[in-house]
Amino acid sequence: MRVLVINPNTSQGITDRIAQAALSAAHPGDHVTTLSAAFGPELIVTPEDGAEAARGVVETIQSQASLPDAIILASFGDTGSEQVRALWPNIPVIGIAEAALESVRQIGKPFAIVTFAPEVAPPLRDKAIEHGVGHQLIGVAYHPEALHDDPADVADALFEELLDLCRACARDGAQAIVMGGGPLAGLAARIAPLCGVPIIDGTVEAIRHIRDRITTQALLSQTADTRS
Repeated sequence: MRVLVINPNTSQGITDRIAQAALSAAHPGDHVTTLSAAFGPELIVTPEDGAEAARGVVETIQSQASLPDAIILASFGDTGSEQVRALWPNIPVIGIAEAALESVRQIGKPFAIVTFAPEVAPPLRDKAIEHGVGHQLIGVAYHPEALHDDPADVADALFEELLDLCRACARDGAQAIVMGGGPLAGLAARIAPLCGVPIIDGTVEAIRHIRDRITTQALLSQTADTRS
């Protein structure tokens, strides 16, 4: 499976974290390439940021020498998903919010989202509603201070605070917790042993779900060939 993972944010530090998370979920023989968007904001916060980042995502794909088997968009806005699907309809595409929230739907229990700054919390709630799991969401918990430092550093700098937020959400009834945002890629594996409920990493779940989609497509194709 050849997977192109694109960080719609242009922070190389975040892209490096996403790459590590994606590789942790890869199977032997998978080829996972992780890139930043060709241009755009270091961290997507506003709708204007998202629109610019989507254009950067498209240019990144267009610059590839060959197209992959699947594309993962590693921002919690699923940034660029509509444009990419329109331009490359035969390639499976998934965003990390879509993937994480599909896993929440499969679990079927109350969940929370934990993130790193107040300015990114409202869009995360909106994503849960958009993907049909708003009724399961008990809340979005976030570090109360606005982000001032390099977003690539928040997972380490705020580890204890984010762990405390996860534990508080579990006490409040969350039976799964989604780590919200590309800068938190890879953090779920560190927090899960310390929290007691499933901690969901969107990048890891995206690799899993996209593999399932490719496998299903291959089986359907084989079935169609057999019938013909």
